[in-house]
Amino acid sequence: MFFYTKKIKVSGKENIPKKGAVLFAVNHPNGLIDPLLVTTNISRVNHFLVRAAVFKKPLVKWFLGTLNLMPIYRIRDGASNLGKNKAIFEDCFNIFKNGKTLMIFPEGSHDSKRTVRTLSKGFTRIVFGAIEKYPEIKITIIPVGITYQNAAAYPSKVAINFGKPILANSFLHKDNLPVAAIKLKNEVSYQLKQLCVHLKNDDNYNTKLKHLNKAQIDFTEVQKINKFIEEDIFLIEKKPQKNNYKWLLLLIKINFFVPFLIWKVVSKKIDEFEFIDTFRFGINAITFPIFLLIQGHVIKLFFGNIVGISYLAISILLVLLYTKLAPTNTKNN
Repeated sequence: MFFYTKKIKVSGKENIPKKGAVLFAVNHPNGLIDPLLVTTNISRVNHFLVRAAVFKKPLVKWFLGTLNLMPIYRIRDGASNLGKNKAIFEDCFNIFKNGKTLMIFPEGSHDSKRTVRTLSKGFTRIVFGAIEKYPEIKITIIPVGITYQNAAAYPSKVAINFGKPILANSFLHKDNLPVAAIKLKNEVSYQLKQLCVHLKNDDNYNTKLKHLNKAQIDFTEVQKINKFIEEDIFLIEKKPQKNNYKWLLLLIKINFFVPFLIWKVVSKKIDEFEFIDTFRFGINAITFPIFLLIQGHVIKLFFGNIVGISYLAISILLVLLYTKLAPTNTKNN
């Protein structure tokens, strides 16, 4: 992630309990990059609930399982599959019982819109179910807001804001669980709207977003941008920042021609905008190191160890320099 992101702004980490059961409730503007960004910026080991569709292939299911990812089934996955969630919920209960952490995306799906959508009740069922089964446990909910400058751009720039702790136990009223769930959802939703850029999804959404994009604002300055939105402040239109490092990108493309070619072929088959970032990161994280080591080894055989090692170091430095120096503009729409 260090070589992939231009800058990651993190705030509120002091709100995360160092021990005990924690549920991270995260908004979901991107694909599998979202949980990667959050979990690599906290010290605790996470378990994740991810949509079941990505677990279809046995090899993928095994690999995701080694990363503590668990499938959650939705109605769109077929009504017959919903019963499988019972076993998953039991696993979640045990995670909390053992004082571990769980990450959930309560919006239920990914969407690049700069809006906190209506939260599903699934996460309230899990935390309340765990408390009812193990009354002695305390579950802390930490809302987490993720905001990208441009969710599909490389290099990526992102803000991760951890919210104030919410004690789930204080919301549980066994006599009226529906009301308890609504109150908990409202509290989490309220915090998420403060922790990430939230533009109300109404008839004026596209017009306002276009205005913000044309001003080339820094969306990772979340509080500042939310104030602009709330007060409907007029912003002066700016030209996108010029990329003075295209020559550096050209060198990288020439040096990593094979990985770049693989990515160009795969990218044409991606039909969801929110998965562009995920596939680009995943493919490059595998192909770049493999290709670099092979090419470095060949150079070492012909020119010796010093030249081979120098090639490896320079290749890595080129990628790092472009990642940290190249601009990340907003979308021009």
